[in-house]
Amino acid sequence: MADLITVWATHLAETELSTALPRRWAHTRGVTTRATEVGQLLGKDANLLVAAATLHDVGYAPRLAVTGFHPLDGARFLRDEHGADERLVRLVANHSFALLEAEERGLREELVAEFPLLEEPLLVDALVYCDMTTTPDGDRTTAEERVAEILSRYGDESVIGRFIRRAAPEIVGTVGRVEAALAAQPR
Repeated sequence: MADLITVWATHLAETELSTALPRRWAHTRGVTTRATEVGQLLGKDANLLVAAATLHDVGYAPRLAVTGFHPLDGARFLRDEHGADERLVRLVANHSFALLEAEERGLREELVAEFPLLEEPLLVDALVYCDMTTTPDGDRTTAEERVAEILSRYGDESVIGRFIRRAAPEIVGTVGRVEAALAAQPR
């Protein structure tokens, strides 16, 4: 059952993404579906994961793109315009190894100073899993296929290409850990 934070997150993400960036909205919906499935691992934090999954790419919205680095732009929007929960904001800011991309963009110090990584490995890993097992169209994929798709879309030598090549081993390892945790859950 959805709670207030997930209803709010869905409304906000849909408002910012569905018309301006329909493919990004499709991806977001798929990531949210994965989060709903993975929530069983997180107990009381299941709704926080769903909200973070729903808002993880909100910083791509054209009106929010200040730095051009969507985790930072999205987190600032959530903090400054909505006074969102600090853990939610920090998850959005740091989703899917954003710190590595921030380094490529020269924004590492800003990201770390404003939005330190949460020291909640399972929650952080679950969000990586949801994002990195979802295609741009919202379908399921493997971590390896997702990394290859990102590289083919952006190119090896782009900022995102350099970032994703650096992050790939961490992404694959994280997805593997979450898949193992899911497999260990009683049915």
